[in-house]
Amino acid sequence: MPTVAQSSTETDWVSRFADEVIAESERRAPGKPVVVASGLSPSGPVHLGNLREVMTPHLVADEIQRRGHQVRHLISWDDYDRYRKVPAGVPGVDESYAEHIGKPLTSVPAPQGSPHPNWAEHFKAAMVAALAELGVEFDGISQTEQYTSGVYREQVLHAMRHRADIDAILGQYRTKKAPPKKSQKPVDAAELEAAEGSGAAAEDDGAGSAGYFPYKPYCGGCGKDLTTVTGYDDDTTELSYTCSACGFAETVRLSEFNRGKLVWKVDWPMRWAYEGVVFEPSGVDHSSPGSSFQVGGEIVSAIFGGRQPIGPMYAFVGISGMAKMSSSRGGVPTPGDALKIMEAPLLRWLYARRRPNQAFKIAFDQEIQRLYDEWDKLAAKVADGSALPADAAAYARAVRTASSELPSTPRPLPYRTLASVVDITAGHDEQTVRILSELDPANPLGSLDEVRPRLDRAENWISTQVPAEARTVVRDEPDTELLASLDDEGRASLRLLLDGLDTHWSLDGLTTLVYGVPKVMAGLEPDAKPTPELKVAQRAFFALLYRLLVTRETGPRLPTLLLAVGADRVRKLLAA
Repeated sequence: MPTVAQSSTETDWVSRFADEVIAESERRAPGKPVVVASGLSPSGPVHLGNLREVMTPHLVADEIQRRGHQVRHLISWDDYDRYRKVPAGVPGVDESYAEHIGKPLTSVPAPQGSPHPNWAEHFKAAMVAALAELGVEFDGISQTEQYTSGVYREQVLHAMRHRADIDAILGQYRTKKAPPKKSQKPVDAAELEAAEGSGAAAEDDGAGSAGYFPYKPYCGGCGKDLTTVTGYDDDTTELSYTCSACGFAETVRLSEFNRGKLVWKVDWPMRWAYEGVVFEPSGVDHSSPGSSFQVGGEIVSAIFGGRQPIGPMYAFVGISGMAKMSSSRGGVPTPGDALKIMEAPLLRWLYARRRPNQAFKIAFDQEIQRLYDEWDKLAAKVADGSALPADAAAYARAVRTASSELPSTPRPLPYRTLASVVDITAGHDEQTVRILSELDPANPLGSLDEVRPRLDRAENWISTQVPAEARTVVRDEPDTELLASLDDEGRASLRLLLDGLDTHWSLDGLTTLVYGVPKVMAGLEPDAKPTPELKVAQRAFFALLYRLLVTRETGPRLPTLLLAVGADRVRKLLAA
């Protein structure tokens, strides 16, 4: 299958990375499937910032697959990480969950009322469902299963034998202070941090008063990782530890013991070597001097005989109008939240069109309407062949994958129009069909299925994201006081509008009418070009109509509002 951007590799970041990854994979493992990877810690809601950890390798893997190469996209679920804190605002979670801090995420009960067996599975499930809707195919790996089944036993024993070498590598960085982070231009007041994208970035590196040990057992008494290794014998693999939480102590044979894991800065490079990962992006928290990605590059080669993956640092994802968050707090917008108000191709496009190191924002406010306008304009340019190559490539990556095309709306009416209609009708299907059919009488809508799923997304946006005070409520009775206060010019302008309703009853016709009335009142032709004075008159006329129809001076676009209200009701409310 041909690449989506054969002629634009100099401008399309996905194609450039695909070129590099294919070449690198052939150098490392000729003839074998290309391996790309993501890592997610289900310590709480997996948010839209974390989604970049998945979408970046997904898009590259998808391009590689389009070129006819075999590729595996691994998602490593870091569900054997410790439970670090109780997230705020998560339904079914209270302060009693603090008693589980220090346990593996898979040993923490799921939030109350959840159908899932544990904490990790609860938050993984929502992400898995969202990835399926986004067309992301992957091989999931549970780190709990890997460690507790002994899959990594040889790697663990190897790391323990070479603990002095690992300690020496880490020691090069322990006394170094990382330079201040370079400031990035903020996307918004809201920035979803890239932190926690892969494993526990803040986890200790294994140093302790009894010596350096790159392995941390979970306590046999309380199940927590508040343990300290006090001794290890390389020949017998006997490991002794004590627990500061409950006082439990025991000696085990590490060659048979599966209740623990390598510390993060050793665990991550071990997995690179074990899985043969060629491409994996990393968040900004993993990319500073002395961070897990930099140190891991030395450990993977010196200790495990592997090579560090290539891959970019990815930047923040912002959310319009929301406060700064991290994934272990409640109330964070997740991919599932975004997919309730926007179609999957649009969400894919937001990640595909920006290079990984470019920050961007996802709109949950009124900005979503402009975003959809931009998307629809791009679709039109792609259709007529006028889109720039990189833009066309991003669009193609958004609407289909190498294996399938994503569901789309058969008749994609403007999102802002659909939002205005469901706002006014409160989702009443018969009213909605009537209004949408009158948008273009020459090509009436046959069924709401023609405008789904976009209509459903717009309805969800109105019902979940637009404050009640901003919803549109059409007046039941005329504002007789305001109508009586109008001067002759005001009454004449309303009569001119009402007289033109029958002959202009379509979206385009009403647009011409509402903009044309102030022109005719000024003695101009309806198609006259607007002047500064005319624009002032138009704004005053529009404000009057809004006040008479919805009791405030702003609202949905007037042509859409008039269609939604209906000709008879418009006449009732505007007759002076």
